[in-house]
Amino acid sequence: MIRSHLLTLTYCTQRIKTITGNVEGIYEFTRLYLAIFYTFVALFYTCKIIIVKKSSGHEQVFPGQRFCVSWWNHLLFRLFRATIWMVCVFRLIFPNLDEYLGMFAAMLNVPVMFAGNILLTCGFLTTIIIHVSMGSQWRSGVDPQGPNSLITSGFFRFSRNPMFVAIGVSQLGFFLALPSIFSLLCLIIGIVSLYRQALVEEAHLAQVHPDDYAHYSAKTRRWF
Repeated sequence: MIRSHLLTLTYCTQRIKTITGNVEGIYEFTRLYLAIFYTFVALFYTCKIIIVKKSSGHEQVFPGQRFCVSWWNHLLFRLFRATIWMVCVFRLIFPNLDEYLGMFAAMLNVPVMFAGNILLTCGFLTTIIIHVSMGSQWRSGVDPQGPNSLITSGFFRFSRNPMFVAIGVSQLGFFLALPSIFSLLCLIIGIVSLYRQALVEEAHLAQVHPDDYAHYSAKTRRWF
């Protein structure tokens, strides 16, 4: 009987160590992955904007007039994207930084953080695919001179704002990968900014292509 209890206790102890080790392992992996991931994101967008502008000879980023809705959306989104990048890099160098992020201890488990990494990666890979499919027609913000025509094929067959959906999924993934007050705040502000920007861009398209956009929006959902 005593031996049986000892074996059970030993087994439970080993299981606890295994689970704890797995959590610590994915936690440290995610710490490294987030730093590398957002560094790559920053390089990707910087290089894309420079290369496309140089090859086309046209501006690619249109934040809008100062203090307009689109301008504020771009400012907030850039600010939080830069903040996320810096936090992820600095927490790799200074692990104790996590103490100030307001971590949700109950969510620090393997399934949640693993799902976060997957959503984060899939969301960004989808944005890259959409970027490539749009080619030189890609713009950030509202181009007052365009677009010359609507894109209604590919991902745009299923959503009027597939890029924003993918970014939103990636933002949700970040929250799950780093469950904290900080990442929740980033998620809320990111989703609100995407929603407000979608309204601005849809209004512009409805003005430039009233008939085509009315037909397109009638049969295609805003999100998914």
